[in-house]
Amino acid sequence: EVQLVESGGGLVQPGGSLRLSCAASGFTFSNSVMRWVRQAPGKGLEWVSSIYSGGMTEYADSVKGRFTISRDNSRNMLYLQMNSLKPDDTAVYYCARVRGRALDRGQGTQVTVSS
Repeated sequence: EVQLVESGGGLVQPGGSLRLSCAASGFTFSNSVMRWVRQAPGKGLEWVSSIYSGGMTEYADSVKGRFTISRDNSRNMLYLQMNSLKPDDTAVYYCARVRGRALDRGQGTQVTVSS
């Protein structure tokens, strides 16, 4: 059974930083393309970043230069370092495994950027 468990969300002031973590199990993590996606209140799911099995990364323009995705294949962990956070980054953040045209997602972790 695929399990993805996110942690690390919280309330942070604009300009602050957070590091999200995702513990993965139930599949071969090291071979999998992984993503972070987010959903802001009243909006649809938005892609944030991807990391491929070889380590190549991609970012949405809205987070490029501020967020860094990484993975630790020895521990089956996915991370998202978020710096210079803005109120527009407020959302539930989900760790996701790409499975063909589908995504397996965790339960999400809330990130709120507010003064």
